[in-house]
Amino acid sequence: MIPFHKAKSIVQKHLFTLGEETISLNDAGGRVLAQDIIATFPSPLFDNSAMDGFAVLSRDTKDATPKNPVTLKLVGVSSAGTPSDIELEEGECIQCMTGAKIPHGADAIIMVEDSSGFSDLDKVQITIEAFPGKHIRNCGEEIKEGERLIQKGTPITPSEIGTCATFGYGELTVYNKPKIAIFGTGDELVEPGNALCDGQIYNSNLYVFAELATRVGAEIIMRDVIKDNKDSLRAFLSHAIETCDIIISSGGVSMGKYDYVREVFMELGVNEHFWKVAQKPGKPLFFGTGYNTLIFGLPGNPVSSYIGFMEWVWPVIHTLTRQPKPEPLTAILKKPFPREDVKYRFLFGKAWMEKGQLVCEPSPKVGSHMLTSSLQTNCILGTAQGDGPLKPGESISIHLLPWKTVK
Repeated sequence: MIPFHKAKSIVQKHLFTLGEETISLNDAGGRVLAQDIIATFPSPLFDNSAMDGFAVLSRDTKDATPKNPVTLKLVGVSSAGTPSDIELEEGECIQCMTGAKIPHGADAIIMVEDSSGFSDLDKVQITIEAFPGKHIRNCGEEIKEGERLIQKGTPITPSEIGTCATFGYGELTVYNKPKIAIFGTGDELVEPGNALCDGQIYNSNLYVFAELATRVGAEIIMRDVIKDNKDSLRAFLSHAIETCDIIISSGGVSMGKYDYVREVFMELGVNEHFWKVAQKPGKPLFFGTGYNTLIFGLPGNPVSSYIGFMEWVWPVIHTLTRQPKPEPLTAILKKPFPREDVKYRFLFGKAWMEKGQLVCEPSPKVGSHMLTSSLQTNCILGTAQGDGPLKPGESISIHLLPWKTVK
């Protein structure tokens, strides 16, 4: 049994880099940028109106009030996409819509609400005094040309998509998705939706793996539940080793009579780097490499598999796709946390803000078979070995589940 932190360092030594590809902006959601996004022009691109109204010379509106309006001559219209080419002169105004280019000579916008309104008349009454720059969006006030907008390594969300579209990027260079094979073993596993016979259970782990792998940016290209049969297992794994970047198993790496996974790995020439880690849950954790493939054998108990994926596989995929590492968090315990004498201990938990301080508590369900312990939680609590439980008021490391928030 290998210490937790030593096992982590071994995994880090065997990580590799993935290639890049250029894809359409339409297909970029959820990918990770392999390029910096640079502003190709200033934003706004030109001085434009922030309101529907009239472009004016501010000095022409001096002392204007609703009771003492100023009358200006309407000489044209500037709309979005169709700017006016008229140079504004003293005593004139131009109808100017939101987003429209400011006409030459104008230095302020009067909102339509502060005028006699839009009409077919060639005269407009202004009921408010303007100052230079009023309701004008100035060229470059948001972004300067050449400014870095988004750093490479950033996961692409709707905000990044919108920004790239705004600055004309039709294609983006992104990191390749890691190709993943996930599999479970066991004659007792039945797919959800089917009836259970005596002694059978539903396959839940692969559904968890698939959801987690997709969320972190991997591509699942092989997925199967394999019966307790070495030939079937060997056929699946030999193909997976040749075609995948990462292989993740659920079960089959412990000490049971039909736990063939580790044995088949060895037969296929996989280099075993460790098997059994000083952690709870998930001690029978296998890590090996084959060709250019990282191989994780996770336990079959659902909590062990779930936490094992989050603590071991998720950060590996983060690294392969150059995503930034999340900041480590520490919270104050509100309830005791059961430590182990020789093992690193994990439990699902809940963290929240209380009087400006991050606090947390572990799930009361501590069994590695109790997948419902993950419900109503937002983090995984973890601590090194020690004598006796951590007490309320002591600090503990927490890994916030990336799709959860702290309230």
